[in-house]
Amino acid sequence: MQNRLLGRTKIEITPIIFGGWQAGKSGWTNIDDAETIAAHQAAFDSGITTFDTAEAYGEGYSERILAQALGGKRDQIVILTKVFADHLKADQIVEACERSLKNLNTDRIDLYQIHWPSGSFGSEVVPIEESMGALGKLKEAGKIRAIGVSNFSRAQLEAAAQVGRVDSLQPPYSLFWRQVEAETVPYCVENKISIIAYSPMAQGLLTGKFDRDHKFEDGDNRASNKLFQGETYARAQNALDMLRPLADKYGVTLGQLSLAWLIAQPQTSAIVGARNAEQATQNAVGGNVEIDEDDLEAIDEIGRTVTDRLDTNPVMWNWGG
Repeated sequence: MQNRLLGRTKIEITPIIFGGWQAGKSGWTNIDDAETIAAHQAAFDSGITTFDTAEAYGEGYSERILAQALGGKRDQIVILTKVFADHLKADQIVEACERSLKNLNTDRIDLYQIHWPSGSFGSEVVPIEESMGALGKLKEAGKIRAIGVSNFSRAQLEAAAQVGRVDSLQPPYSLFWRQVEAETVPYCVENKISIIAYSPMAQGLLTGKFDRDHKFEDGDNRASNKLFQGETYARAQNALDMLRPLADKYGVTLGQLSLAWLIAQPQTSAIVGARNAEQATQNAVGGNVEIDEDDLEAIDEIGRTVTDRLDTNPVMWNWGG
């Protein structure tokens, strides 16, 4: 797969990025460490060199799993991690960064991101000037190489960019979840801010593996995902039926087709989680599929049969933000 530059930096990232939320176990069920480590390694062997994690994924557990899996290949990979919304005071950011560096067993983080805006989940409101100032000092010290934000609105992104250089935005973005396109994508394109999409396969919905009557186990965060509920879920299943002939045309799975569509969007890469080596290998295939323009438009139209009926709330889960 062909690398692209992160924002205005010289950091090269892969269009498919390995996502570490599942590796942290919290919010997921039936996650096995050995299989997770094998998934990281299979992703690397398949050409994925960019790995996204966060301190909030199992209180640093995901970061430690990444270090276990690929610590010996540090100079060959790009590490993205995040500081949570309750650690956005200047001293808290510095402390969180040091914890992440220790968890990751590295001396630098390639992209350090604010995971959720200040005030999310009842956290203390901290001026963006304070948070960005601390991140800027970490960058000057060589602890981090670039600054990103996640789950920010356009207004929040603009406010952060007025204080310091922001090279990426990490929003929920997929064929079935596209609120970011309305206002924020144009701003990112204009300002050369990379869009690093999470949940690019709508937490597995776009793989087509869930039948119309599927129920999640207790403890699985997807039970709260709006896309898996009521009429929205029924519309999604109908859309998947329409997408299957296109996947067959290109000889790929529904998930790979969805990833290929997403990374064909302006400045967009996709973070994809994997429970095991086979999933990681199959996800990487999506980075090598080229879809012609007519079919990209057809896929777009099918996706809109789901997204045009959604509200404008950018949070994908009913537990809010």
